[in-house]
Amino acid sequence: MAGFIQRGAKNILQKNPNDVVFLSALRTPVTRAKKGGFKDAYDHELLAHVLKATLAATPNLDPKLVQDIQIGTVLSELGGSKAGRMAAVHAGYPETAAFQTVNRACSSGLAAITGIAQSIAVGQIDVGIGGGMESMTRNYGSRAIPTQLWDELKESPVKDARDCIMSMGITAENVAERYGVSRADQDAFAARSHQKAAKAQKEGLFDKEIISVTTRWHPNPETPETTEEITVTKDDGIRPTSSPESLAKMKPAFKPDGTATAGNSSQVSDGAGAALMMRRSTASALGLEKNIIGKWAGTQVIGCKPDEMGIGPALAIPKLLDYTGVSKDEIGVWEINEAFASQAIHCVRTLGIDEALVNPKGGAIALGHPLGATGARQLAGLLPELERQGKEMGVISMCIGTGMGMASLIVRE
Repeated sequence: MAGFIQRGAKNILQKNPNDVVFLSALRTPVTRAKKGGFKDAYDHELLAHVLKATLAATPNLDPKLVQDIQIGTVLSELGGSKAGRMAAVHAGYPETAAFQTVNRACSSGLAAITGIAQSIAVGQIDVGIGGGMESMTRNYGSRAIPTQLWDELKESPVKDARDCIMSMGITAENVAERYGVSRADQDAFAARSHQKAAKAQKEGLFDKEIISVTTRWHPNPETPETTEEITVTKDDGIRPTSSPESLAKMKPAFKPDGTATAGNSSQVSDGAGAALMMRRSTASALGLEKNIIGKWAGTQVIGCKPDEMGIGPALAIPKLLDYTGVSKDEIGVWEINEAFASQAIHCVRTLGIDEALVNPKGGAIALGHPLGATGARQLAGLLPELERQGKEMGVISMCIGTGMGMASLIVRE
């Protein structure tokens, strides 16, 4: 085990000079792909806005101190590296701030945050930014399945290799069938996600994490020359009137006799998020200790069978808890990405978690799953929720396309 990871809740909750801390965790609204407020925006446009807001949130930080920026993205052209670097410089970061994109499918944003955390922890850098961006409106044409693929892989005698390009919806059906998750339970879970998100939005619980974004809007696709300026201030995929009864009327989306529908699956979405991170001793030296809102306390990742990729959190979370020496009962809030209701339910059941502690402000079924940005969205939501509830530790986790799970332990200051 790496020496910079503290073990046990008592040690993790102590403040040490070498802690990797968060000074801000912000996100754009998450909007519906092709229909929502960002349908005419670019992923790197959203990134530029959230990177600029990150600087504004800590005005006493000299941008020249930011040494590296890592951004998760899955679908971006050229891996998003060139447009992303342009967005960072455009947002006010100096040419000395390095930049890279990260692609670990659905966990890309969390992988980027972890990458910055690890660079700080081993002394490679002192200050960095981790986050994610995605426009599924613009870049989801292939449905995240390769359009150019070696024939030998398509016809591989290794089933797990072939299954890496299985439709995510079919993997959700496999989880439902293999682990006994009923359609009724999936619809009820999805309705609760919308109801929690609607309540949180009405009560202003997203206000601390969301930045407003002004962008362009083409009201009529037949007249693209007609453009309006709009300011997007909130998530637009939440359906307050969702109920188990209304969701039960939806047809299966992936197989005729299936249980996964558009209503109990995550929404295809657009959005971006970013977190400012540094070593605690650096924050102290810069007079920014009062800006610290939390700390990163470890990440684990694990593989699983590609045809049931949704079980990833049920494997990654126990590995994380063992790695950090923290017990399940010491976690106050769980942010488990709702790729599909079937897999989220299975993971919660397998882990023996009280569902009341899971996604208290709703999850991806209501808020959306902009692939590369989801981990950053979860972090931005977790930290203020821990503060609101007076809880000390939370976990972020998600399943990952091709069969993996990732989980991180986050501590509130």
